[in-house]
Amino acid sequence: MPFITKNTLYFKKPGPQNTDALLNFVKEYAEKENIRDIVVASTTGETGVKAAKIFSGYNVVVVTHHVGFRKPGEWELNENYRKEILESGAKIFTGTHALSSAERAIRKDFGTIQTLEIIANTLRLMGEGTKVCVEITLMAADAGLIPVDRDIIAIGGTGKGADTALRILPANSARFFNLRIKEVIAKPMEF
Repeated sequence: MPFITKNTLYFKKPGPQNTDALLNFVKEYAEKENIRDIVVASTTGETGVKAAKIFSGYNVVVVTHHVGFRKPGEWELNENYRKEILESGAKIFTGTHALSSAERAIRKDFGTIQTLEIIANTLRLMGEGTKVCVEITLMAADAGLIPVDRDIIAIGGTGKGADTALRILPANSARFFNLRIKEVIAKPMEF
């Protein structure tokens, strides 16, 4: 048969109200597809804790904002959530965003957009969560926390919570164009 039919979960609106439904849907998908590597974005750690618990026994990598993302020297990850994530057996990665880095400073100070932000804005054509999923996959791959030779599931969101999940064949940032978005597992219809 030259085609495959699968279910995709679409949310009417983006946002944190979708987190629990998304994580449960992705858990069923991961079990059916035998995918054991899960990368999830989490700013405060709330979504990271939920994912770490639901995907207990999996290779779960929680990717946080880098220190100073919103305020100089500030880490947004809640200490209690950090402890829960680690106690659940998941890993935490905190580092510079793969699709903005110093280019964000150039835009803010000089009013000009650079290549990485163009890529980020192009990915946002499918929603903020799509950009987040690609970005956290690059970051986790660069840290050596996920394989680059087999599919993973990336979970991201729009603002808070999780509303997007993609099946991705990862790549390191230096080989960005080898990354493959293989399936849209879930995403918001409006964003």
